[in-house]
Amino acid sequence: MREILDSLPEAERVAYTTVQTLVYRLEQKGALRKVKKIGNAQLFAPAIDQSEFRGGLVRDLLDLFGGSPRLLVSNLLETGTITLRDLKALQNAAPGSKSSRGRGGKGHA
Repeated sequence: MREILDSLPEAERVAYTTVQTLVYRLEQKGALRKVKKIGNAQLFAPAIDQSEFRGGLVRDLLDLFGGSPRLLVSNLLETGTITLRDLKALQNAAPGSKSSRGRGGKGHA
C-alpha cells in the first residue's frame, strides 16, 4: 500500500486507507491477488494479464452499445475520437484485407 501511495504525485495523494480500500476491492473482484506478507506489509500482483483485462474492457464497452460494434464506431466518429482516415487505415491493416494481401499476405499467385 505504501508503495502505491508513494508513487502518486504529491498533488494527487490520498489517504492511506483510500488506497487500502481500493486494493482490497480489486482483490475481491479478482483483479489482484495476494502474493505474500512481510511483517505488516502485504504484496499484491495482477491476477489477470493485460490482454485479458483489455478484452474485458472491450466487452464492457460493447455492452454499453447493445453489443453493436457499428454503434460504438459510429459514436467514435460522431465525437471525433476516430476519423474516417483512421478507419481506412485500420481496414487496410486488417488481416485478409486487399491491401494487407498485397504486402505479402495470402492471395498471391
